[in-house]
Amino acid sequence: MHDSASASVLIWTISLASILCTLLRPRGIGEAYWACGGGILLILFRLTRLPQAAHAVREGWDVYLFLTGMMILAELAREEGVFDWVADVAARQAKNSKARLFVLVYLVGTVVTALLSNDATAVVLTPAVLAVVRRVKVDPKPYLFACAFIANAASFVFPISNPANLVIFGEHMPPLWAWLHIFLLPSLASILATFLCLRWVLRKELGGDMRSDARQALLSREGRLALGGLIAATAALVASSALGLSLGAPTCCAAICAMAVVAWRDRNIAAKVVPSCRWWLDSS
Repeated sequence: MHDSASASVLIWTISLASILCTLLRPRGIGEAYWACGGGILLILFRLTRLPQAAHAVREGWDVYLFLTGMMILAELAREEGVFDWVADVAARQAKNSKARLFVLVYLVGTVVTALLSNDATAVVLTPAVLAVVRRVKVDPKPYLFACAFIANAASFVFPISNPANLVIFGEHMPPLWAWLHIFLLPSLASILATFLCLRWVLRKELGGDMRSDARQALLSREGRLALGGLIAATAALVASSALGLSLGAPTCCAAICAMAVVAWRDRNIAAKVVPSCRWWLDSS
C-alpha cells in the first residue's frame, strides 16, 4: 500500500511518462501500447482499483465501436480505390486550373470530414490527393494544406465528424437537430473563413494553369460497391444521430455490413482491411 503523497507522485510519474512515450514513440512502438502500459502499471501498483479501471473501459465502449466502424469504412473505401477515384475526378473537373482544383479538393475534404470523420481526411484522403497532384505536376503544398485544415474546420458539422465529439460529450451527446442548431452555423463560418484565409495565403502558388491529364478516372465494380456501402452506412449514422441513439454500435454494424457487401465481389477484402486499420491507428 502507498501513503497519499507517494501514491500521488507515482500516479503523476507513470501518467507523464506514458504521455511522453505516446508522443515520442520510442523504438517505433505505437501509441496504444504506451497508453495501455501506463494504465496497467497503475493497476499493478494498486494506484487504481480494478473495478474502477473496468468502469473506465466500459465508459469508452461506445467510442471504441465508433472508431472501429469508421476505420473499417474508410479503409474499405481506400482499399477499393474510392478515394483515389474521387481525387482523380476532382483533377479532371479542374480543367487545367490550379485554383479550381484547390476548391474541389477543399469541397471533397469537407464532405469526407463531415461524413467520415476528420481522421479519414487526414490519413486516407490526403495520400490520394498527393498522388493526384504529383501526377499533374503541381506544387502539392496548397492541396495538402487544404486537407489538413479542413480536417479541423469541418469536424463539428455532425457528431460523427470527429471521434473526439463522442469523448467530450459522452452520454450527453445532443440529438442531431439540437447539434445542428448549436454547431452548424459556426461550422459553416469556420469552413468558409479557413478557405478564404488559405486561398489568400496561397494565391501565388494557385496562380496559372496545370498540365492536363488524359487518364480517365475509373472505379471498379468492387469500388462502386464500396462507395454504395459507404453512402448507406453514412445515411444510417446520420439517422441514428437524428434519433438520439448512441453512435458506436450503429457505426460498427454499418461498417461490417458494408464490408460484407463488398466481400460478395472481393473475397479477400477483410484480409486487406484489418491490417490497414492497424496501419491507420499507428499513423493517427
